Amino acid sequence: MLVSLKELLFNAMPLWDANLYLRFGQERTQAALDLAGHIELDRPRRIVDLGCGPGNSTAVLRARWPEAEITGLDRSPEMLAEARRAWHDCRWIEGDIADWSAAEPCDLLFSNAALQWVHGHALLIPHLLEQVAPGGALAVQVPMHFDSPLHRRMREVALDARWRERMGPAFNALVRECPEFYYDLLAPRSARLRIWETEYVQPMDSPAAILDFIRGSGLRPYLDALADDTERALYLELLADAVAHDYPPRPNGKVLFPFRRLFFIAYR
Repeated sequence: MLVSLKELLFNAMPLWDANLYLRFGQERTQAALDLAGHIELDRPRRIVDLGCGPGNSTAVLRARWPEAEITGLDRSPEMLAEARRAWHDCRWIEGDIADWSAAEPCDLLFSNAALQWVHGHALLIPHLLEQVAPGGALAVQVPMHFDSPLHRRMREVALDARWRERMGPAFNALVRECPEFYYDLLAPRSARLRIWETEYVQPMDSPAAILDFIRGSGLRPYLDALADDTERALYLELLADAVAHDYPPRPNGKVLFPFRRLFFIAYR
């Protein structure tokens, strides 16, 4: 065992922990910066950030378009409380992306690492594009690292006989669609479409840091499926050993954590 369970174990209640999420704020925000940097809109008036979390992606939009009216939407009161505390010049709404429609068409509909939590993309993505005004854009980033050693190990440990019967929701929690799916869905509906992937090679301090990173997002459904802290400690112990094997330290002591992400920007 190469990492401390005391570092990894936490109360996996169905709450989003803004402090844990922002512990790796630079890594989580870089994709939002890259997505915003590729949007070809000069002065959008109305911007909506879907799944805004604690406001780190919304801050990117405010910096890029300081005169815009920006609204952040998230279903987590904990995340929105942090966003409201940090950013006073945006509007914050508690709501579910699956049920959301714009009160009036927006010039930019932006979503960074949120839509993977919302199922039914064959209907959802066209609906979101319909909320965009002519000449505006739908800009989305979603993780695409579900075939990584980390995710394979998460699934392998979840198949342990002690809890595998409870892991159905965890196995199906995240949407996993290929780039071709989004291209075929959006190309006939868009005036212009750009779609690409980027793999971020993230230097981490240790294998424990990788688990710290993922337990703020993709690991949550697995931990939520477990009965109590005893089971969570055992799951994390098994997972930590596997992760330490798959992500060995470099000569300087750092661990490299490749993380692939999918981007697309569809213009009306």
